[in-house]
Amino acid sequence: MTTTAQNLNLLSAGDPGYDEARTIWNAMVDRRPELIVRASSTQDVVAAVRLSREHNLELGVRCGGHNAAGFAVPDGGLMLDLTPMSAVRVDPATRTARVQGGALLGALDRASQSFGLATTAGNVSHTGVGGLTLGGGMGWLARQYGLACDNVSAYRIVTADGSVLRATATEHPDLFWGLRGGGGNFGVVTEFEFRLHPVGTRALVASYTVSPADAASAMRTWRDLAMTAPRQATLDASSPGDGSVHLGFVWVGPGSPSALLAEMPSARVTEMSYLHLQTRDDTTSGHAYRRYSKGHYLRALPDAAIESFLAPGPASRSLQAYGGAIADVAAEATAFAHRDTQFEYVTGMRWSDPAEDEPRMSAARTAAAALTPYATGVYVNMLSDEGEAGVRRAYPEAQLARLTAVKDAYDPDNVFHLNHNIRPSERP
Repeated sequence: MTTTAQNLNLLSAGDPGYDEARTIWNAMVDRRPELIVRASSTQDVVAAVRLSREHNLELGVRCGGHNAAGFAVPDGGLMLDLTPMSAVRVDPATRTARVQGGALLGALDRASQSFGLATTAGNVSHTGVGGLTLGGGMGWLARQYGLACDNVSAYRIVTADGSVLRATATEHPDLFWGLRGGGGNFGVVTEFEFRLHPVGTRALVASYTVSPADAASAMRTWRDLAMTAPRQATLDASSPGDGSVHLGFVWVGPGSPSALLAEMPSARVTEMSYLHLQTRDDTTSGHAYRRYSKGHYLRALPDAAIESFLAPGPASRSLQAYGGAIADVAAEATAFAHRDTQFEYVTGMRWSDPAEDEPRMSAARTAAAALTPYATGVYVNMLSDEGEAGVRRAYPEAQLARLTAVKDAYDPDNVFHLNHNIRPSERP
């Protein structure tokens, strides 16, 4: 064992906990790293990065393990497991939270809600804060307060040469720009500093189901409402693929959704705690499923797109409204560029039998292809097996050029390439 590795918590095949650590959200991923480093501190992360380079081991980084492509689990490489670094510290006076790089969204929500505070986070509590935020970070609060990345004031990051840097608007501002939407391309974030907001502890969920015969008409009304809805409301729609549609919205914050409800007379309204809202889509057996999904960003939802959304097929599909505070941020201000998105579209499948892999994946591709004519990009966190073509959909040309410059400055050897990769410039 090298000096670098002596004080690390290492796991290898056959050790207790090895199989649990390498198991992630998508059961299609069944790879075996040569080493797993369970990091408990920033210095552990520094040592792990150096160890991977000393031994030429491909480096993957695990937080929540929700990346569908399984980048966290390098076959024969070194998996850096951040899950022991899960602490969240909230300062209610300054409305800030300091969140370690291995924390899950549920930990951030629980700590913040103790004071009636929250920041934008995703909708499944066992998602990692790091992966969600570095890709942008959509959630029920985004239309009021911006994406998760818009609410980060500082990052502590370990870069490819083992340096520990603080990135803010004034310290390494180029890196700060790239971390707000550029994914895990530039290093391992070991701490995020978030701004929190006084949202209270309650939420309202309105929903109703429309039969296939009336689904298109109802969706057109829903679409028009989404364009003018108050920022406290995030409209969403989903279909199981049988032509019917579930429509509604989530309301968090002050005021009353009475005007929206007047346009949705069939809606059933449920009041719940914000914490319940943030955990209602959790699944305790989720890691047992094989998964595949595709996504699009849409600047508009024309009638023809609604018809395609409702077309029968085995894949489920959903839409979530953007706008509001997301669009307040200039496109060039962050690596996340699709500020003019009006709707995010997702289609996906989950199953258990490996023999069903190809037909299930094909069904998701077919459903996504039907919306491709209306798409203007894609959320980087929704990419799966698209490769470089997917990266070019996620980042417009100007953004990609600037991200490449950040990559050249902080990871010119592409140590952090197990992600939706921003490649460094070719060197002579």
